[in-house]
Amino acid sequence: MEVYAFTEKDSKQWETFVASANNGTIFHSLKFLSYHPKGRFKNHHLIIKDRGHTIALFPAVLQDKTVISHKGASYGGFVLQDGIGIHTTYLAVENLVAYLKNHHYEKVILTQTPLIYYKNPHQYLDFALLKNGFTYLKREVTAVIPLDAADPLLTFHADARRSTKKALREGVQVSISNDLTTFYKILKRNLSMRHNVSPTHTLRELKKLKSIYPEDIILFAAYRKNRMLGGIVIFIANPRVLLAFYISHDNKYQAYRPVNLLFYDVLKWGHTRGFKYLDLGTFTLNMEPNWGLGRFKENHNARGFLRDTYELKL
Repeated sequence: MEVYAFTEKDSKQWETFVASANNGTIFHSLKFLSYHPKGRFKNHHLIIKDRGHTIALFPAVLQDKTVISHKGASYGGFVLQDGIGIHTTYLAVENLVAYLKNHHYEKVILTQTPLIYYKNPHQYLDFALLKNGFTYLKREVTAVIPLDAADPLLTFHADARRSTKKALREGVQVSISNDLTTFYKILKRNLSMRHNVSPTHTLRELKKLKSIYPEDIILFAAYRKNRMLGGIVIFIANPRVLLAFYISHDNKYQAYRPVNLLFYDVLKWGHTRGFKYLDLGTFTLNMEPNWGLGRFKENHNARGFLRDTYELKL
């Protein structure tokens, strides 16, 4: 088994592998990672081969002597060939660690794709990481709604059902929109007021991503009398999972319950198109839970899955 540094000539093979991998997502694609401006990160992507065949990828950036997978995406870590067993998975981790030690790096940090993103879920990788000396840096909880119900309203708790019906009575309607500018104003104001933070992306970056992925990044917007009340930006992460990357509403119109109706419509949309899960994102930050946010998501039939970040001092 050998570990190679990625070069530009590997681009086509990389993208093909991500598409067919057990746990590949939009965040592992070079196409997605290319939205970052040149110079923001120093890329150090790695390819792991067994007898000449690629069995895993490791998208990463360098920060001093630390290898981070990945600083510019929600998930990084190992992208695994579908069907490989526990021993091959273990050897892939072992060989990557040996490569990093041989190149005199001091630490590696990686955030693995949660289990719901796997075609065929297993936890061989978790075992292999721990067996090779990795420890948990943090374990965040992401809220996930299964998309197995044709009418998601039947799965909502009573409060969420009432709020969704209220939105419908008030004349709120949800549609797919290209008006990222209006949504971004709502998002920025909301994040600043509630958390004193800015969105992960600038408006220009979000529009760039939308231009790169016109079919896979979708704004669902809630309107009443032609006014946008809120929206959800969905990333089609892979053929199984929709990720709600941004969820926001205008506080002046919270009484119309736009977010409840947005959840309802996105769930119906995802179900009819064969997706398996809607990932609403984490309700913990550095392992500190936001109990109210967790309860709100649970009221829409969400349950928690771990989004693990590991580290190893080399």
